[in-house]
Amino acid sequence: MTDTAAEVQPRVVPASRVALHELSMRRDRDEWIVGRMATRTFVALPSAGARAVRLLGEGLSVARTQERLRADTGEEFDIADFVADLAVLGFVARIDDRPLPDPTPPRASLPRLRPRHVRFALHPVLPVAVAVLTAAAVVILLLRPGLLPGYRALLWSPHGSVVLLSGAAAGWTLLLVHELAHLVTARAAGVPGRMRLGTRLQFLVMQTDISGIELAPRRHRLTAYLSGIALNLSVASALVLVLAVTDPASTVHRLSAAALLLALMPLPFQLMVFTRTDVYFVLQDLTGCRDLYGDGLAYARYRYRRALRPRTHAGEDDPSARLPRHERRAVRVYSVVLVVGTAACLAFMAAVTLPLDIALLARAVRGLAPGNTPAGYADSAAVLVTLGGVNVLWLVTKWRDHRSRRRAKEVARPGT
Repeated sequence: MTDTAAEVQPRVVPASRVALHELSMRRDRDEWIVGRMATRTFVALPSAGARAVRLLGEGLSVARTQERLRADTGEEFDIADFVADLAVLGFVARIDDRPLPDPTPPRASLPRLRPRHVRFALHPVLPVAVAVLTAAAVVILLLRPGLLPGYRALLWSPHGSVVLLSGAAAGWTLLLVHELAHLVTARAAGVPGRMRLGTRLQFLVMQTDISGIELAPRRHRLTAYLSGIALNLSVASALVLVLAVTDPASTVHRLSAAALLLALMPLPFQLMVFTRTDVYFVLQDLTGCRDLYGDGLAYARYRYRRALRPRTHAGEDDPSARLPRHERRAVRVYSVVLVVGTAACLAFMAAVTLPLDIALLARAVRGLAPGNTPAGYADSAAVLVTLGGVNVLWLVTKWRDHRSRRRAKEVARPGT
């Protein structure tokens, strides 16, 4: 074991008293979610564990806490080991007179943005306003279905490079605003949050880590998860109103039609819950699962091993069997969605997306050969910069995430 790991394995004796960092707690069914918002570290504890945290926080010694729990529950608990586990999580500031090392908190995006600045994001009137705006747009489209643009609306300019660059700029701007909606809503609930690039299978995405929202009331949690979708619907609905009052031949109308499609295009992606989209987190919350994706993946791998080598893995335990009944059903259903959805997504990439990207890149490279026109050179360069840049960024992000996961595993297994 390394010296750093040894430092967070404190010596705890029955007479020890601990000072805890500021912790938050929320009851969730038969468990309690206990966490430290500063480091965004959270754990699910049984009622006895939450009771132990409260008693230790009141200044009771390890031995006295153990006695109180025995008197309250009739069961014996090893509070010394429990305190050591809390210390590893970074929940313990001091044991007796010995301060413990404090983990470096993750950086937050827009740290100067305070909850008081964005309190409006959790106002109950805001979802009503979004619903009214969306309903108005739906009514207009029902009365004037011709306003709904087709895919050709994206080709608003005769120059392909202009269409590609403007589409990429508008798309990434909408994506940034979508994630800002998550960040702002979470910050209104007192949760830090960090925006960063990530990957979901073959997709390059922008994602917002709002770990800590688990401690907020359910209305706030669902508002934070759905705020990005609400933002897209609000933008799309406002653009429908613009289309309804502008001349179809005007530039404003054509640009609004293209922007409307760009605002709506990410919404079907949200239904791909096997990639942990916003809808996935809503489902996870409503089903009461702790880690729907992780448990679903573990169960799918278990079923795969049993099907591939039934004799070799005949004695292997079902990982979903340890879960509560309501989680077990949800995890097993989700594992099917996970496998089927992932397979379909990768098959589409192999059959359509990858060949199309290769064809476009090859055409752009040929367009840089001598003899082309200046407009042709510019068009080819725009394709290479836009499409090639996105693919390079995907590779870099994928490698960064892989290294982060590997470092996390090394920290979890010190000395190996």
